[in-house]
Amino acid sequence: MGEASAEQLYRGARIALLTQHGKERVLAPVFASGLGARLVVAEGFDTDALGTFTREVDRAGTQLEAARRKAEIAIELSGADIGLGSEGAFVPGPFGLGSWNIEALVLVDRVRGIEVVGRAGAAGRHLHATVRSTDELAAFAARAGFPEHGLVVRPNDERDPRIVKGLVSAAALDAAFAEAQRWSKDGAVFVESELRAHLNPTRMSVIGEAGRDLVTRLSTACPSCGSPGFGVVGQIQGLPCADCGAPTRHPIADELGCVRCGHRAERALRDGAESADPGVCDYCNP
Repeated sequence: MGEASAEQLYRGARIALLTQHGKERVLAPVFASGLGARLVVAEGFDTDALGTFTREVDRAGTQLEAARRKAEIAIELSGADIGLGSEGAFVPGPFGLGSWNIEALVLVDRVRGIEVVGRAGAAGRHLHATVRSTDELAAFAARAGFPEHGLVVRPNDERDPRIVKGLVSAAALDAAFAEAQRWSKDGAVFVESELRAHLNPTRMSVIGEAGRDLVTRLSTACPSCGSPGFGVVGQIQGLPCADCGAPTRHPIADELGCVRCGHRAERALRDGAESADPGVCDYCNP
């Protein structure tokens, strides 16, 4: 699609990634194999200053804005023309059950004047509980996938500033729990999953999927102007109701768009559905 392939455009390119949590481990191989590009880590900035999962620092702006800011900082620190930023979020899972991890990657390409976004989502390893005994702590740790997934401990509740992060061994967890109990006003200790990528392999896997999504977009050129980054920007609704035939909010096609010239196109969904369940019809279920 288009006159130039992203393989040619990005082969040998130096792309700066801002991370202090090892995200290059899953992203660098994806960019190397998919684009022939070299991912380098931009150093000298504490990304926790932009927001923490443990609530000491609130994230300013949206998830995409935070990822974009990281990409811009990566360019400033490295001197590269292309920067990559990554930002994660956790929301309630489908039907309010469990936790859903959403990862967004933003690539800022100052050579071509474009910004391209990659996304992925999956069930997340994000648990928390208030415990008062070592037995309760051990039961929680087992549910949370410890020690492969790290834990965070603090006394009292989720806002207590006396926090111990990065717990990945039984000895360290027991010591942190004992200390938190001594600080606690009533013996309660708040324990939660470590959500930083290098200590949460489930999240790291989703970051890798977002990287593959981004590389796919960068490998797809706009049929109008040839710019890389052509891909899904939304969905077109209107699949007819199976009962009354009225258009529903169920999608009938993906809307594809260019990040440079604004060209738009439609692509039929691949699920083969010809009608929607009446349960999603606003006419049948006002």
